[in-house]
Formats: sequence, structure tokens, C-alpha cells
Amino acid sequence: MRTRFTVGASIAAMSLLLAGCTSTNGGDETTSGAITVQNCGRTVSLSAPAKAAITLNQGATETALSIGAGEQLIGTAYLDDTIAPQWEQAYNKIPVLAKEFPDRETVITRKPDLLLASYGTAFDEKALGSQDELDALGIATYVSPFACNDKTKRAESSWDAIAGETSDNGVLFGRTDEADAVNERMRDELAAVEASAAGRGKSIFWYDSGTTTPYVGGGKGGPQLIIDAVGARNVFAGIDGNWADGDWESVVRADPDVIVLADASWDTAQAKRTYLENDPVLKNLKAVKAGSFVVLPFSTSTPGPRLIDGAVTVSEQLAKR
Repeated sequence: MRTRFTVGASIAAMSLLLAGCTSTNGGDETTSGAITVQNCGRTVSLSAPAKAAITLNQGATETALSIGAGEQLIGTAYLDDTIAPQWEQAYNKIPVLAKEFPDRETVITRKPDLLLASYGTAFDEKALGSQDELDALGIATYVSPFACNDKTKRAESSWDAIAGETSDNGVLFGRTDEADAVNERMRDELAAVEASAAGRGKSIFWYDSGTTTPYVGGGKGGPQLIIDAVGARNVFAGIDGNWADGDWESVVRADPDVIVLADASWDTAQAKRTYLENDPVLKNLKAVKAGSFVVLPFSTSTPGPRLIDGAVTVSEQLAKR
């Protein structure tokens, strides 16, 4: 199960993200020489592009695979659902170290040069230990800019910030051309989704998980970026966060046109649909009565290379309604 977090807006964090897209030493250092990238207020330093990296969450794994860095990974961990088909072959060649976070000893004995995580919780005492401790062992660490442990350092969710994280990976793995190509594809597909505006005039309830209290897509994260891209309105746009606790009273008052169901290993789309269809109040929502559901893998709702796939999926499903 992925760790919940709230994305905070920070101009300073955005500056750090943009600075992290290139090495601070100038010149062509994606093929040789020292590399430094600014990340969450820290400096990630490598003597050369990573050759023995470990990714600790699915988002980090897929970002690395998206730029063709599979052969530079010596381990992966923690899936939210399933790896995207386009990267499955490369993923299957990489050892899976643990179902969730691997233990510290398992990681250290493999002598990685870089650890990449989608969530800062990978580097707390319940998981792998602090980044400072790992630095002292000669292991560089990188956290998605959207999930820095220091919330004031977190990047505001935007398509440009997602491109920035991909560019960071391009520098760290010596694959800047590949990262540029991934970002160009994302921007092209985003333009097509926005032009289609398949959600225009529709209100959306983004249902992530939970029953007693629904965990929802808020106004400052991946779900909101997708909803904006398709031209719809998020009934929980006023909640400050990527995901956050909502309430069923607000859902009933909003009576959304469409309900997006995130499909995850810890809470499937079908389980959520069954709950809605059997609740004595929620079953009367117009979206539930009409079967107006959009289903997508949770991994396509998190900031990263698959978020654009999530936008395309939502757009295509809305267009059929």
C-alpha cells in the first residue's frame, strides 16, 4: 500500500527542481564525470551516471524504465498495481527485492550507487534509515520532488514539474536524450487530451480508497491534473492536497456526473464499485445509477511518466459516455 502524502506548493522547491534538470558542473556530464542534482533541498552526487541503482517504489521504477535505464537497475520493490506493458519486459529482468520496502541490510549488501523512491517514507527509521546515514555509506538517494520529507521543499504538481523529475533521472542515469523524448511525448499527448476536452461540463468524484471516510483526489495533485486536462470539474478541488480525506456528505451534495475508481492492490476498483452500489444512500447517486464509472490503475494517477497515460485513459472513457 502506498503512503499517503499531501503535495504543498513551494516556489523555492520548484526552483530546486528546475535546477536539478542539469548537472551543476556544466558540460556533457551525462556520459562521464561527476554529477550533481538538487533534490528536496539536498544535493545528490554521483561520480558518474548510476550503474547499480535500486528503485524503491513503482513510480520510481517506471520513471527509470521510461528512459531505458533498466539495465542500470540491480533491484526494485513495492508495486502499487502492475508495471505498464511497455516496460514489463525490462522490469522482469530486474530482481524484486521485497513486496514492500526491502530491509536495510538487503539493500546495503547489494552495494547500490543510487536509491530512488517515490515517497520520502522510504528513508525513515522504519524503512532504510535516513538519507544522511546512506550518504555516509556512499549511497546516493533521490526522492520524488512531490514527496519530500520536508513538506516545504515539495514541488507543486504540474506537468512541467513531472517533466523535471524525468529530466533529473536522465541526468542521474546518463540518459538525457531519452528523458527529453519521454517529455516530448507527454506534452504531445497532453495537447491532444486537452483539445478533446472529453470531460467538459462534467463533475468528477475521484475515489481512491476507503469506505467509512473516502480518500479522494484533491485539488493539488495527479488526479487534479488529469481532471483539468479533460476539462472536467473535481468535486473535491477545494481540498489542498494530492489525495486527502473527503466526506460522503459532500459527495451526496455534489451528486457527481462521473466517478473515477482507482484500481490498486490494496483497494480494487470493483470493491469500491460494489460498496457504492450497495450503500443505501450512495446507490442513489446519479453516477452510480447510470454506471458512470471510469476505472484506471492507481499508478497512472501519480505524478510521473504514467500520469499522461491516466489522462488518456480518462479522456477515452469519458468520450464513450
